[in-house]
Amino acid sequence: MDLFNDTTFCISKKITQKYSTSFFWASNFFENEIKKHIFSIYGFVRFADEIVDTFHNYDKKKLLLKFEDDLKLAIEDRISLNPVLNSFQNTYYKYNIKREYVNSFLLSMKMDLEKKNYNTKQEIDEYIYGSADVVGLMCLQVFCKNDFDKFEQLKHSALKLGSAFQKVNFLRDLKDDMQKLDRKYFWQISVTELNEESKKAIIDDIKNDFKIAYIGIKKLPKSARTAVLIAYFYYLKLLKKIDKTKIDKMLKKRISVSNFIKVLLILKSFFVSKMVFKNS
Repeated sequence: MDLFNDTTFCISKKITQKYSTSFFWASNFFENEIKKHIFSIYGFVRFADEIVDTFHNYDKKKLLLKFEDDLKLAIEDRISLNPVLNSFQNTYYKYNIKREYVNSFLLSMKMDLEKKNYNTKQEIDEYIYGSADVVGLMCLQVFCKNDFDKFEQLKHSALKLGSAFQKVNFLRDLKDDMQKLDRKYFWQISVTELNEESKKAIIDDIKNDFKIAYIGIKKLPKSARTAVLIAYFYYLKLLKKIDKTKIDKMLKKRISVSNFIKVLLILKSFFVSKMVFKNS
């Protein structure tokens, strides 16, 4: 079983590497004890997200329900021949991942199958909670290593960080979401077309999320702090580039960060974690 479980963790790691270079870079700075479990969470959420976002020539609903059923069996049986689900169920039990978080995530994936426009703040907040916030909370449970008091202390900041990351993704993927998938996630855009004024309001909201998240990052265990800082500074850099980019250009080209800048952000994260936060 050790060989089988290790193999399935390796597959989740490979999925992370293939699908998100930036997240993979950051994750490699987690302590070895928790790194593979972050990969297993990523593999799980990535496969579900791929079903609803890219498998256009297949019955997405059928595939997602099958994935959900297979997950249920993996958790009940504590084993799965689906390597992604097998690695995830190991993480699920080792760190007591709350079933509520898993269910909320899958609910948001189901929303992506049918819902195209989010017309109120309540609707989009519910979607973001399931699609991003709970993923951050699952990762936080791994970071805290079953220290439940620590988890509760950092929970609010983790929620804000998940929201910030997701909202930046929405802005970065605006072109594909609106033109290919016909989705509008920002409720502000449902009332009027996106303009510089509504864009500024969205960015100010994200900046506030980042501000609250940073408070929690200072208090993270050292085993996770540097890697989370890398992701934090990366998304903050993306937001700054988006802020400086005109809307017409955002609808033509996906905003990205160069590899050179990513290296600088890694160095900055090490400095902040080791020097600025050294007494935290």
